[in-house]
Amino acid sequence: MHRRSLLALSLMAACGAAFAQAYPNKIIKLQVPFAPGGTTDIIARTIADPLGKVLGQSVIVENKAGGGGVVGANETAKAAPDGYSLGMATVSTTAANPAINPKNPYNPLTDFTPIINVAATPNVIAVHPSFPAKDYKAFLAELKAHPGQYSYATSGTGGIGHLQTELYKFATGTFITHIPYRGAGPALNDTVAGQVPIIFDNMPSAMPFIQSNKLVPIVVAAPQRLPQLPNVPTFKEVGLEQVNRMAYYGIYGPKGMSREVLDKINAAVRKVLEDPVVKKRIEETGSLVVANTPEQFAAQIKAEYEVYKKVVDSAKLRLE
Repeated sequence: MHRRSLLALSLMAACGAAFAQAYPNKIIKLQVPFAPGGTTDIIARTIADPLGKVLGQSVIVENKAGGGGVVGANETAKAAPDGYSLGMATVSTTAANPAINPKNPYNPLTDFTPIINVAATPNVIAVHPSFPAKDYKAFLAELKAHPGQYSYATSGTGGIGHLQTELYKFATGTFITHIPYRGAGPALNDTVAGQVPIIFDNMPSAMPFIQSNKLVPIVVAAPQRLPQLPNVPTFKEVGLEQVNRMAYYGIYGPKGMSREVLDKINAAVRKVLEDPVVKKRIEETGSLVVANTPEQFAAQIKAEYEVYKKVVDSAKLRLE
């Protein structure tokens, strides 16, 4: 009996190893839960092609916008846990939106398999060049002098841009109206066009517009001032440490993925991120490469969700 048990265990191990070895044998979908042009899309497309080369199968980026990232994230959560339907995990989809939305269709802590945190990204409040203020002190004074006169654009209701700006408003006693979009790309387009005067966005998608003087950076959420924006203070510097939180961009799959496939994807993404060309491309956006373990990424998601749940409860934030 004992020998039969050992044989059964050996066969199971062999089957698991064979499955991992066979994976992948078809195209892998990497879903971005926002419209093209935002930071999530930029990071995904930076790693997709080289990741496909490492894994030996094409990795196709698909955009599924809606609900501040909820629509696409929910589709990833409901997919088969075979490693062929992956998603980009963001603070918006795993922390901010679930924290503020009581009807969120998935549990960010139990309905996914965290695989790897690809990059951490600073956030920025920026304004259209026609905005009367060009630095933080003048910006705050303008908002206080004209409550309700200005609006701000974000990638969607319940996203990180929405919650961090609402936290900023709560902390400073200011009021600006939220204009949600189906992703950072459309939000940036309207802000650059002057239809909305203020935007809260991630650095990778906002940076090209800042560098071309189509947007003026006011304040950033980052550990310290960014080399690309040496004259722009952090939220911590202006006395708002609670708003000084970076975003993350990782990869996850549905719950129930096998450890073998999970480890194979994690190792492949790590190899991609060691490529100097990929690393440079990500760092040029203002992001920092992370490349951690599934367990470390799961802990980050849990910690961030708890932070935003506390923000929502203490500031009594509600979906608009």
